[in-house]
Amino acid sequence: MRTVLVRRAVLTASAVSLTLLATACGSGGAGGAGADFKAGSQGGSQPSATASGAAPAGPKGKTAAELASLLVTRADLPDHELEPVTDGEAQNDPIDTDKAACRPLAQAEGMQPIGTSTGVARVVAGGKPAPAAAGDAGAARQAAAAAGAGRQATATSVALVSYDGKGAEEAFAAVKDGVQACTGGFSVTQAGEKTAIGSVEADAALTGGDEAVSFNTVMDLGDGDRNVTRVVVLRKGNTLATFTALSVSGEAEQPKAVVDAQAKKLG
Repeated sequence: MRTVLVRRAVLTASAVSLTLLATACGSGGAGGAGADFKAGSQGGSQPSATASGAAPAGPKGKTAAELASLLVTRADLPDHELEPVTDGEAQNDPIDTDKAACRPLAQAEGMQPIGTSTGVARVVAGGKPAPAAAGDAGAARQAAAAAGAGRQATATSVALVSYDGKGAEEAFAAVKDGVQACTGGFSVTQAGEKTAIGSVEADAALTGGDEAVSFNTVMDLGDGDRNVTRVVVLRKGNTLATFTALSVSGEAEQPKAVVDAQAKKLG
């Protein structure tokens, strides 16, 4: 049975696929090329603080509103459809793992802060289907082509998370250490359901920000099926950008175009 974590991942990819389908069929809905959106943000973020209650030394983290203005938009990714992720749509139930070193990986994949953040903003990006060939008439044919493209498309969830002081550096270090420590897999518990991650694999290195790390998590879904999620985490100053790429097909592509665009926007 697919757990909450997997179902949410597949539903996210499906939502983007439906947006692509609506766009291909000429729908005037929210996924239309001219539509704008309000970036999702996490209102429950709390200011970072030391154990004594004093604010940590160093630069102050950004708020959710400040981060929302830094998220990629359609102007940055004209060949993608973008959909906001609201607080209600984000799964903010606490994540626990059987191995402490692996918890930052699960939090990064789940678009959650690693430690205490000052703000979070999120969006989902999916590639647009190729336009129908000249003379390829018929709404049904275009819809079928769009649906097929949607099933193979990779949807990338982007989360920007900011921290006070050295919080972003510490969070990034925890992810990087976890990639090495968790190659043999681990289990994740969220919302009362447990998910087994069969393995963690280092992925092709991408560049961006001050430092970046890429990894894949692999889940056995049974009956010979598996789900490969590709995750990229980069740090720019006191902000982490996490990218979680998934596909309804179960095998996502590395989201290089989205990572490059977001890294450029962060400066």
